[in-house]
Amino acid sequence: MSTEEKPAAAPRSLAEALRGRDDVSLAALLRSRPDLITPVPTDLTQLATRAGTRASVVRALERLDRFAVQTAQALAVAADPATYTELLGLLAGDDGDPAVSAALPHALATLREQALVWGDDTRLRLVRTARELLSPSPQHPSPTGLGPTVREAAAGMSPGRIQEIVSAAGLPSTHDAVSAVAALTELFNDPARMSALLDRAPAESLEVLERLVWGPPYGQVTADPAPRLRWLLDRGLLLPTAPGTVVLPREVALRLRGGRAHRSPEPVPPPVEAAAAHRPQVVDATAAGQAYTALATVEELLKDWHEGGPAVLRAGGLSVRDLKRTAVALDVPEPVAAFWVELAYAAGLLASDGEAKERYAATPAYDEWREQPPAQRWARLASAWLAATRTAGLVGGRDAKDRTLSALGPGLDRSAAPEVRHRVLTLLAGLPEGAAPVTESVLARLSWERPPRGGRGGAGPGTAGGSAAEGGRGASAAAGDGGRGTVGGVRAGDGEEDLRSRLARWALSEAEMLGVTGRGALSAHGRALIGAPAPRKPEAETEPEGPGDKLPVHHRPTPPPAPLSPADRATAAATAARLLAPLLPEPLDHVLLQADLTAVAPGPLERPLADMLSVLADVESKGGATVYRFTPGSVRRALDAGQTAADLHAFLAAHSRTPVPQPLAYLIDDVARRHGHLRVGAASAYVRCDDDAVLNEILADKRAAGLGLRRLAPTVLAAQAGPAGLLEGLRAMGFAPAAESAEGDVLIARADAHRTPPRSAPEPVPDGPPVPDDTLLTAAIRAIRAGDLASTAPRKPGAGDGPDRGELPRTTSAETLATVQAAVLTGASLWIGYVNAEGAASQRVIAPVRVEGGFVTAYDHTADEVRTYPLHRITGVAELSDDES
Repeated sequence: MSTEEKPAAAPRSLAEALRGRDDVSLAALLRSRPDLITPVPTDLTQLATRAGTRASVVRALERLDRFAVQTAQALAVAADPATYTELLGLLAGDDGDPAVSAALPHALATLREQALVWGDDTRLRLVRTARELLSPSPQHPSPTGLGPTVREAAAGMSPGRIQEIVSAAGLPSTHDAVSAVAALTELFNDPARMSALLDRAPAESLEVLERLVWGPPYGQVTADPAPRLRWLLDRGLLLPTAPGTVVLPREVALRLRGGRAHRSPEPVPPPVEAAAAHRPQVVDATAAGQAYTALATVEELLKDWHEGGPAVLRAGGLSVRDLKRTAVALDVPEPVAAFWVELAYAAGLLASDGEAKERYAATPAYDEWREQPPAQRWARLASAWLAATRTAGLVGGRDAKDRTLSALGPGLDRSAAPEVRHRVLTLLAGLPEGAAPVTESVLARLSWERPPRGGRGGAGPGTAGGSAAEGGRGASAAAGDGGRGTVGGVRAGDGEEDLRSRLARWALSEAEMLGVTGRGALSAHGRALIGAPAPRKPEAETEPEGPGDKLPVHHRPTPPPAPLSPADRATAAATAARLLAPLLPEPLDHVLLQADLTAVAPGPLERPLADMLSVLADVESKGGATVYRFTPGSVRRALDAGQTAADLHAFLAAHSRTPVPQPLAYLIDDVARRHGHLRVGAASAYVRCDDDAVLNEILADKRAAGLGLRRLAPTVLAAQAGPAGLLEGLRAMGFAPAAESAEGDVLIARADAHRTPPRSAPEPVPDGPPVPDDTLLTAAIRAIRAGDLASTAPRKPGAGDGPDRGELPRTTSAETLATVQAAVLTGASLWIGYVNAEGAASQRVIAPVRVEGGFVTAYDHTADEVRTYPLHRITGVAELSDDES
């Protein structure tokens, strides 16, 4: 074997190209395309095969940015293989484009990294599946708007007709059709001769070419074409593909386009522009106010469902009526109410109780959440929102079966939602501190980073059709896709806005409601929530304040950051909570009582005070200050809860910065004096009162007819209604009865908190296989390398070789034992077939160390460790060749 190094040969397949990569490059491939590692391939050949499957290639193409997709599309219409110079010409054109020249190496490196392109710069190859997906055909036009080559379009033409075209184009006749097509192709690829040919073309013929040049390249012609069309057909500038259909050959279109495959290459992502700038302190304060409102709204929602919320629909979710009631209770529009309901559900604070008559209620985690500091409670909500795949914006829409999507119901998961939310906030973090973005610029940037399906590449086909009309007859250029009206399928903007754009719009509005942003700009605690670096300093010292000042911000784009690990997410949430805590208002321990039976809370109240005040009074208005109103009903509610008049007087005196108004004191005393004067018990129900005059008044009242009352004694009335109905009826008549127990004690009526059993928050729906961590990548690459070594190691010819190198070696037990023992003595490595206890077969390369007791101990190159194998599980052995060059 020669020790002189041989130059590395060009790879002949994707598997060979992968075999030449180092571990870092393989790890980058598996990280960017995690579907390739599920399950771990046995060797690099299987990895290459899996990387070329249609599903995997489609998924990889969908995750490319616009210019990388345009690069792949250009390779699909280039020769196979193509050189780097040819690819650059297709993207930059004959005149060259410095931006394209600068961006192409990175785009090509991305395609190589993701195993969509292989080969060096002299032999670039697009993987076969990607070429099939992106190459033009009548059924699936290319997003470039290009048609077939001359050779492809002329495949069904007669040799005589081809010779006629060659002669009309001014070329000498050839001896066969193949050479004639080659001569015609050479003519169309020659800029000078092509220009001379077009200079002789009638103006009307050039007009036809202009309509077809940017695609779609197909058109309809009649049996008797007009002279301007006949001139083009005679010279091969239009070629027939089917009766009544012509196509503009790819070579002709490229000459007319100046060599460009795309009308508008987009090598540079559009910048995110700032619509307005605010002082960072204003942004943080506004976001903190929104964050506190978010906490109050979630608490109000779950307090409204304290005794059990709405029933669960049979198909799951909230009914439209219950969502409307919730929206009224929260004083928000229905879409906003759906967002708060879904947020509480995503945070694990709300769930169904799972009982026979299933309904929604707070979970035990809600009680723990309420006891946490406000900043930590907000961090839990914000983290749940950021990671949730359930999308509240879809509520009220229709699913694939035309069923209405309901809040908390099925069908709301969108796996792309977390990535879009995180990316939107990251783009906001790239603006100067305090800058709010132009929404359309954010959407344009996201569309460049992940082009919508069918609209990839921005080929810009334009109308591409027009008409080459001939009197009333002629040709109309159209795509070869059904109605022949578009190129590349559905284009963004042709119909409903694509999902990622809608997700981005919802992310911006939801971040504002949640307090992640303030006045549209990312807050300091919002920046910490996504783990973003410190903000950039604004370019100017003075920043205009107000939405009318347009500040276009042009900065070099950064690639999307990798998603945070669970540990990093927890750290980021804790940091966000720490930054938010000083911005939240401190809870107050007092209110301001007023003479009109109201109390004003000038800020958030401490929890015991707020809980007691919510029982004693009704909320009249909210805002910066909350106004509570005292009514006979609210005071009675407090008395029913076990408070006495003295307790209420003491409570108000202790927590009011103003003296207790006399009307409020009179109201409490008056309601307390009448409270419990009547007693209702269970007989079916009865009323007793020491004052028989009061009972006479009740009996005489016409409103009591429905209660079925009759006197049993001077101080006792029996009723046909139950205790609850009797209490309600007497209260409607203006009395203040109290319920009593069988022993005659007053029953304290406290609302029972309804809780679900312990529930975990809903798991986000993954967007494909999870990205492998470093530990898994290291183990997988080691296994792939070892399996590849076992399958490709040179072997000596002999009994161990099967007809196919993929088969396991087969030898008898005696041959196996003898070969292994010999390898122990010589220190040689062996190729073995092995079947484990589960019956899984594998190939391995081992270096035997010793053989005893029916076991062989060897260094396993596959696992990179010493292992022991039972001899009876080895299917066969083969010696490796001494020459591995």
